[in-house]
Amino acid sequence: MADGAGGAMAAMDFNWTKAHKRLAEATRGAEDGEVFVENSASESFLWDDGRLKSASYDATQGFGMRVVCGETTGYAHASLLDDGAIDRAADAASAAKRGHAGTLAVAPRRTNRHRYADLDPLSAPAFTDKTALLAEIDAYVRAKDPRVAQVSVSLASSRREVAILRPDGARYDDARPLVRINVSVTVERDGRRETGSAGAGGRRAYAAFIAPKQWKALANEALRVALVNLDAIPAPSGEMDVVLGPGWPGVLLHEAVGHGLEGDFNRKGSSAFAGMIGQRVAAPGVTVVDDGTLMHRRGSLTIDDEGTPTGRTVLIEDGILKAYLQDRMNARLMGVKATGNGRRESYAHQPMPRMTNTSMLSGDKNPEEIIASLKKGLYAVNFGGGQVDITSGKFVFQCTEAYLVEKGKIKAPVKNATLIGDGPSALTRITMVGDDSKLDDGVGTCGKAGQSVPVGVGQPTLYIKGLTVGGAG
Repeated sequence: MADGAGGAMAAMDFNWTKAHKRLAEATRGAEDGEVFVENSASESFLWDDGRLKSASYDATQGFGMRVVCGETTGYAHASLLDDGAIDRAADAASAAKRGHAGTLAVAPRRTNRHRYADLDPLSAPAFTDKTALLAEIDAYVRAKDPRVAQVSVSLASSRREVAILRPDGARYDDARPLVRINVSVTVERDGRRETGSAGAGGRRAYAAFIAPKQWKALANEALRVALVNLDAIPAPSGEMDVVLGPGWPGVLLHEAVGHGLEGDFNRKGSSAFAGMIGQRVAAPGVTVVDDGTLMHRRGSLTIDDEGTPTGRTVLIEDGILKAYLQDRMNARLMGVKATGNGRRESYAHQPMPRMTNTSMLSGDKNPEEIIASLKKGLYAVNFGGGQVDITSGKFVFQCTEAYLVEKGKIKAPVKNATLIGDGPSALTRITMVGDDSKLDDGVGTCGKAGQSVPVGVGQPTLYIKGLTVGGAG
């Protein structure tokens, strides 16, 4: 037994001795490999249109066996945990060797530091208490303002137990709790409808997020954003300076820059940042880190999905590119150390380099000073969805809360504003970095190659010169 907690995992009807024997045979002559075993449970509740619209519970278990030979990977997975499934997985995964003769990589180091407690967030509160809470939030929001037309509230939690078995018999265990609460409010006036939303979550029990003080703050914020958008005017269009708010707007950094700093894209030369270690890629004062060690954060992990302890990786320091995010395979092929960023959605997926909690660190400017310096432009406080091309870094992001700024003063809110640009260029156009860096409230989910994993994003207030704003005029 190793890192994390594995009591329930140890009780699973899985033949660990058999799995170790077949894995050792399958990886003989390979550079790496493991058996990844998972036992997960999750639940979700959705209150919509004044009633409980859905409540679901799901339990999943299975394993995957991987054999890595150079740049080639053999992977097989099964939801069955019997000896026959182990044999079939070993035969399929070992086909990647095809006469390959390599030296098995050293196993990940161990850690005794845990980034969250071993708890089961599904166990409390009771089902009826959860549904009563959803109804209470709905009633609270509707009583706040007569313009409220619709309220949607969701709760979700999971407990994911994983075990990574190495060819030498070492085993790494981790039990990962995760919860999230979201409130969405739609308001209506004279036939016009606008929506605002707010959410929070992390690797804790529900209790950390559903006390009245916490859920009322989320409900009030969702209502505030909806009412702001009710007064919003059509966004202008054209090239202009933009100030980004702190926290969740870091999703733009995550998408437009963070993915381009993942090891696989850079090893293959498909990233706009490939081959640029040691070079200036951002304005002075810009420092970007990925930190999977932050306590209780949504994107944090005690160990990644290969057994490597997560770490704090400085990607860009004072504008200079310092490192990429690495899993074991890409780190080995690039001749560097793994950074603890090998992640997978489930046992049915292979690990790849992924972000954890990615943020830009604080600078030395007061946020009010940054806004006051904007003569005419856009102040973007919050974002919705976006699209990014990893090769070029080009992005398009939809603003869900933004304001016109004239002569340093925040004027009217605007709607349907989009930010258009490219990550590498945007980094060099940052002229002021606020002293107010913060992470988002714990709602981020990242997609890559068909896999989704929980992440965190963050940044301080930023002044960026010359982004293209798409709008109505």
